[in-house]
Amino acid sequence: MSRPPLPPFNTETAALKTRLAEDAWNSRNPQKVALAYSPDSQWRNREIFVQGREEIVSFLTHKWACEHAYRLIKEVWAFWGNRIAVRFAYEWHNAEGQWFRSYGNENWEFDENGLMKRRFAAINDLPIEVGARLFHWPQGRRPDDHPGLSDLRL
Repeated sequence: MSRPPLPPFNTETAALKTRLAEDAWNSRNPQKVALAYSPDSQWRNREIFVQGREEIVSFLTHKWACEHAYRLIKEVWAFWGNRIAVRFAYEWHNAEGQWFRSYGNENWEFDENGLMKRRFAAINDLPIEVGARLFHWPQGRRPDDHPGLSDLRL
């Protein structure tokens, strides 16, 4: 199975790969998201280690059951060959209604078919007031005219 764009990445293809990942995660569909990863993909997400698509689906199912109204923006930080580094922010609220903006960085490594074989994520959660929210599009894909992280000065 191939998931273009394929490495080696350039400015355009790294940005496209990042936007496709953002779009998939904003779908909040664990099965769809997992298809972008190699069958034996390895993750470190905060203190959690995940391996393989089945564990990815389980992890994301649990994540989105706890992180309500999830909206994510990703931005390329750097790229080289088959690797992309991104920074991101997402907003969500817990079951009690407390809003958060989570900030982080991810390092991605892709196989020759464009499937992500390694993902390392460091994430910090900042409680915010509902009036401080910046991500207001309808659930799903971020509209093309919605500001990105740099535009929002995040």
